[in-house]
Formats: sequence, structure tokens, C-alpha cells
Amino acid sequence: MEKCTRRVMNIPFWKMHGAGNDFILINAMQSTLEPTATTIAAWCHRRTGVGSDGLILLRPPQDGGHFQMRFFNPDGQPAAMCGNGARCAARLAVELGIAPPKMKMETGAGLLSAEWLTDSQEVRLGLTSPKDGQLDGLLDLDDGTVVQYAFVDTGVPHTVIDVNDLEQTPVDALGKTIRHHARFAPAGTNVNFVHITGPHSLSIRTFERGVEAETLACGTGIAAAAVTAVRRGRVSSPVRILTRGGDRLTVCVEGDRLTLTGPAVHAFTGTLDDPPDA
Repeated sequence: MEKCTRRVMNIPFWKMHGAGNDFILINAMQSTLEPTATTIAAWCHRRTGVGSDGLILLRPPQDGGHFQMRFFNPDGQPAAMCGNGARCAARLAVELGIAPPKMKMETGAGLLSAEWLTDSQEVRLGLTSPKDGQLDGLLDLDDGTVVQYAFVDTGVPHTVIDVNDLEQTPVDALGKTIRHHARFAPAGTNVNFVHITGPHSLSIRTFERGVEAETLACGTGIAAAAVTAVRRGRVSSPVRILTRGGDRLTVCVEGDRLTLTGPAVHAFTGTLDDPPDA
């Protein structure tokens, strides 16, 4: 009887996180790895896989960078950019000899600059200029509630909503409603709930599109919250931002120039296999 054999990939990976926003990273600089959405979702599953908020492939550069960062949400769908993920990719690229400490990184949102800061074990990331900004919009919800919001694209789309009490805010329920609101169709939006805590500080909780739940931090969401608060005159740059995971990140806003500085931390390494249903 002919036996069916199954290919096993055995791909080395690094599990890293930026302020609790965790990722699977793969060095694909010398491979043709193209995992399917089903495979990515299986790897990212928190009960039956490695578990993560996304997958990052480090690929050969195509447009003037030291490498290309390809990011996938945990549902397996690609996204243009992830600020916390980009910081992790930058640190790993330095440690693997792919890039120098001051580097250029290609992303779906454009060519970004990054610097690995050895002393503080952080990465300073230059983000794309914010676009499609709207500071004062009103959103009608199905239950009759009217929500005041701001909108800005910091590599991916973000809605920013000021609240008086972050702990009492139903982030998952309200975030899901706004994420799928017709106003933001068809792409949808990430949803950030923000509380101003000082002249240079704020706290944030984020419902992430693609994850479809609250995450411990979102780098581009942090940037969106900072630029919105600065433009509204509620804080001044630099802005220190407290995430749900307890880390504090810094955003500098100079006109349309944004930099995000925060941790990029190793968790563990391992080997990925083909999931049974891939």
C-alpha cells in the first residue's frame, strides 16, 4: 500500500513582544517561504499554536531598505504596518546581522527609519506622516449613542476616542461596534480609547482590527493617540503613553514627523511545523 507522507517545515522562529504586543518573527532573507492565511492563523492561535498578535517575515529588500518587513494579522491577512512589530523586527535584524543599528526598513506603509538603542534596550522608530486626519467627528451608533471621535492613518487606520474612565470602558464591545461601523467601511478601523493624564502624558486601550480584540499595546495606535492629542492642544510633545500592558512608550510629534520609542523584548525561540489542516 502506498503511504502518504507529509512535508514538515521545521522553520526556526523568534517570539518577541513590544509592550506586551507579541509576535512570531521568521528570518526569510534566504527562503521563499509564503505561508497561507490558514497556516498563519494556526501558528498565531493562542490555544493550539504558538500564540501571537501577528506574524512577521524578514524578507530581502526591494526598495532601498536593509530588509523588508511583511506583517500578517493573526487571522492570516496582511497589514501594511505594525509599530510594535516593526520595533521587534528592527532589533532582530541587528542581532542577526541583517541591518546595522541605524537602519531603513521597508513596510507596506513605506520606507521607515529605525534605530536600536543598546543602552536602553529600546528601538526608536520613525513612522510615516499621519494622513486622512479628522479631529472632530460624530459617530451615530445603533443604540442611539453619539460618539465624538478623531480619525488618523499612521500606517494603518485609527479612530481615537477620549474617555473619562478607561477601566470602565467596554473596550471589546464598543471597539467591535466602531471597528465595523459603516463610516469606516470597507477596510474598518482600529479603535483607541484615550484618557489624558498630564501635559505630556496619556493612557490608552486599543481594540485592534485583525486581532478582533483588545491588545496590550498597539504602536500605530499609540502614535495616532499622541498626534491627535497634540493637534487638539491637549498635550505637548514628547508624549509619554501608558499602555494596557503597563509599559510606557514615547511619541515625539514635530509637525508631520512622528517617532515612536519603546521596548523590543525576546520571549523565546522555537521551530514551526506545518499545522495539520494547512
